[in-house]
Amino acid sequence: MSDDGFCCAGEASIVRPMRRPVTEISETFGLWERSLIAWPDGRQDTTTFAAWLQGPTLFADLRQPDDPPSFAGVSCLEHLGPEHFDWLARQEGFAGRFVRAGGAYEWQRMIDFQCPTSASDAGYLEFDNGVLVEEGRDIPYIEHWHHTSRDLTPLFALRMQDANACTGFLVRVGELFMFVRPRAEPLPHGASLPDLVANTTPDVARTLLDCEISLGRVTGDVWSIERSSLPYRVGADLAPTVTSAHPIFTTQDITRDGKPFTRAWTVVEFDPASQRETDKEQGNDHGLSSFQPATGRAS
Repeated sequence: MSDDGFCCAGEASIVRPMRRPVTEISETFGLWERSLIAWPDGRQDTTTFAAWLQGPTLFADLRQPDDPPSFAGVSCLEHLGPEHFDWLARQEGFAGRFVRAGGAYEWQRMIDFQCPTSASDAGYLEFDNGVLVEEGRDIPYIEHWHHTSRDLTPLFALRMQDANACTGFLVRVGELFMFVRPRAEPLPHGASLPDLVANTTPDVARTLLDCEISLGRVTGDVWSIERSSLPYRVGADLAPTVTSAHPIFTTQDITRDGKPFTRAWTVVEFDPASQRETDKEQGNDHGLSSFQPATGRAS
């Protein structure tokens, strides 16, 4: 377990043989942290921080290299400099829907930190002695995932849109959450984000990197960000609220130059743990059982 409360990688061997296949998506609910990815040519990565938070169907994922530069004194997008750009551009992360795909499972990406491609993100999932082993369906690789959630209640996810029709995600499992907000303009298909960032002006580089994937923890009324694709967001309170019966959902954010503002979203999909639980615990007209009705903080 690392100092920030999340497990660090450290496993270096591929688990064999695979034993019990995942038969229900419910077996994947919660936070999973990766200890290994290995490829057929012998390459392995045991140092990248990789966390996947699975809701009822919607999910979010963040992956960060282990060699970050110092972000001391960086408190907003405009403070990011060339010394930060390459590391930030090598991050990965995505959000979308997790579905069965024949005998495999697919992570259908609706938001991607990197440039989109035509390749499917799909794999076969099996348990071996508590380790969730993922084997690529279309691309050969093996990953080891470890379940690190202490509890699974509450369990829900939201897909949202802002006034500019940008899609956002919030996944909540127990005390943990992941929030995903895309960049204002999509990246070109099939391009390389590190190359794009390296071959443009600092101002455009900052715009290309302005995609937030944040992982945090709920303590009382505070939704504290503990890791983020925008490291200056670490320590901030996402402070989500439901502000009307539409519902309109808000989160706290800052502008490029660090001024605080409230970002408003329209909830376009509520992804609850089960319809039965939603009906039983319904707190407003849209079944957002984990939110206070009318105007109130998310709970």
